[in-house]
Amino acid sequence: MLQVKVTSKEQLTPRTVKLTLASTTGEALPRWQAGAHIDLFLPGNMIRQYSLFGELDAATYSIAVQLEPAGKGGSKYIHEALTTGSELTISEPRNHFPLASGNAPCVFLAAGIGITPFLPMIETCVASERPFTLHYAFSNSGDNLLPPEIMARPEVHLHDKATKQVRLNIADVLRAAKPNSDVYVCGPNGFINDVLTMAAQQGIPAERLHREFFSAEPIDHTNDGSFEVEIASTGQIIPVRKDESMLEALEDNGLFVPVSCEEGVCGTCVTRLLGGEADHKDVFLTDKEKAQMDQVAVCCSRAKSPRLILDL
Repeated sequence: MLQVKVTSKEQLTPRTVKLTLASTTGEALPRWQAGAHIDLFLPGNMIRQYSLFGELDAATYSIAVQLEPAGKGGSKYIHEALTTGSELTISEPRNHFPLASGNAPCVFLAAGIGITPFLPMIETCVASERPFTLHYAFSNSGDNLLPPEIMARPEVHLHDKATKQVRLNIADVLRAAKPNSDVYVCGPNGFINDVLTMAAQQGIPAERLHREFFSAEPIDHTNDGSFEVEIASTGQIIPVRKDESMLEALEDNGLFVPVSCEEGVCGTCVTRLLGGEADHKDVFLTDKEKAQMDQVAVCCSRAKSPRLILDL
């Protein structure tokens, strides 16, 4: 964990603020790469993930937080309670959304606040002369988070939903991509799912599709049943009731798995699966990874078989 303070709070748009964070000790913060995010630990046991942007070698971290009136309170707290000088606990940067290695063209598809991880990706592509295109959709011009120097680039295409003439046609963008392109998408869940569905329909290989969800859709637990978890290192059998998660059952038995979002988004709790068939309910693992049945997100996923064997 890192202790940081807010060194500046800037209003980027009517509903988005930028926080600049620095170490409370004056020491340099850990380095990070494009696509990385940090966890913010907020009052009330709230943990929220935010993508880092800004200069990769800066002594501070920058995040953008969009106010979500219908959310669970994290963004409201940040907007209303945090001020310059406020202190926070954060995690070290983690990166589940990195640029693929090599020099294949990058197709970036962003909607709303989902633009933030692409800002350092664009800077990385420009610095390495890697070809890219960005298609950025937003509700209206007041929500545009791109700095002028990026907007001016010929590879950047803006899609203002309030102006029908420039609305984003996902299928056309994917169809125009070079065959060896890597496709990256971030934004609201519906937008990401549309991109992934259309990409699959066009035959784009799954290994060239990269996505990062900010939240998960509510999980339907109507048909959840009870099952057992076996701890591989000890043979201990832990029952999991239909009204509790694997994570809760493990913690009740003194086994603590690293956890962050608790809704299947961040991947922190993903644990190696040695046996059994999981009922995957997360949005972190890809369909291919889920089919391999060798890892499971214990915060939200369950079991199709009577027992799962975890590498714990």
